[in-house]
Amino acid sequence: MDTDALTAGLLQELRAAKPYPALSLTMPTHRSAPDNAQDAVRLRNLLSEAGNRLEADPAVTREARTAIRQQLDRAVGELDQRRALDALVLLATAEEYQIWRLPRTAPERVVLSDSYLTRNLVAAKAQAQPFWALTVSSDHAALYSGTADSAQEAHVGGFPLAAPHWDPNPQRVERIGDTPSNFTNEDTRNFLRDVDEKLRAVLATDPRPLYLVGLAPALALFDEVGESAKGAAGRVTKGAPAENSGPGDLLTELRPALEARRERFAAEIDGKLDEARGRRAFAGGLDEVWAAVREGRAGLVAVEEHYQQTVRVDQEHLKPVGADSADLTDPDVREDIVDELVEAALDNGADVVFVADDSLKEHGRVAAALRF
Repeated sequence: MDTDALTAGLLQELRAAKPYPALSLTMPTHRSAPDNAQDAVRLRNLLSEAGNRLEADPAVTREARTAIRQQLDRAVGELDQRRALDALVLLATAEEYQIWRLPRTAPERVVLSDSYLTRNLVAAKAQAQPFWALTVSSDHAALYSGTADSAQEAHVGGFPLAAPHWDPNPQRVERIGDTPSNFTNEDTRNFLRDVDEKLRAVLATDPRPLYLVGLAPALALFDEVGESAKGAAGRVTKGAPAENSGPGDLLTELRPALEARRERFAAEIDGKLDEARGRRAFAGGLDEVWAAVREGRAGLVAVEEHYQQTVRVDQEHLKPVGADSADLTDPDVREDIVDELVEAALDNGADVVFVADDSLKEHGRVAAALRF
């Protein structure tokens, strides 16, 4: 699965307590050759480590050990190297396995616990900044799940939707010049009301920025008859029916709107951090922000997109260490502290945003506006 599949409900299921052991395996991967040649070797080594850990753990029964190994074998058999992104996460219990591909790197880890390790999934989801895009016409509506890098049609909430076929009776269809207009008959209005109702249900379950794509009359009528369009982050008015676009074309058409929102968003975050500095409710740098997050004082956490740091926890303070020299078997060493910080911040109700690299350079790559 990709990170756009990580809804709040699914995350809750992943974090739920499971019969010990729930195994989580994470590793960096590569999107293309020749670098991806090393991924298979790295995975074999981690699977061997996982087997050794299962064998050495007295709390793991022979039956559970065998079942989990079988689940991992099934997961490996399903892997498609051509779909690799920047990290791979394998989750397995005796009853199931899950494969996650992340657009954000993750360290090599094998964890046995009573729940799955989710911090890498959560951080990747936050960084990806997923959005919904609705393509709408008088008789068809499709919903797309997208990130800056990809978009695919989403079969959720009843989408895609097609209007019932109606007879364009002259008494029922008003005319614009000599051309019947579907945008003025009641069947179209009812269809778009149904689209709006289903879209609002999707947004309530998985809130994301919404972009609208379609002919000008379709977007105007959708605005008129519904509620969901009012909060749209952007819209693209097309000169051809929206359903003629594929996911690749759609992402190209959305690019200017996505970039415009990104610029507005960056300016908004800068303003919030400036305001926090003015009222002395600001934390900058990994150690300060980590403390604020743990105490539940962070209301907004901003992190540079590609910031990663290995640290040693020393009397509740974080001391950066070189990734090459770090002893990753030391329980006080945290290789993925940034992802851990992101997950903790979200758990405590903070907003987490990823900003351009070097935009927080003077504040140690990470900053927070505090609640108190």
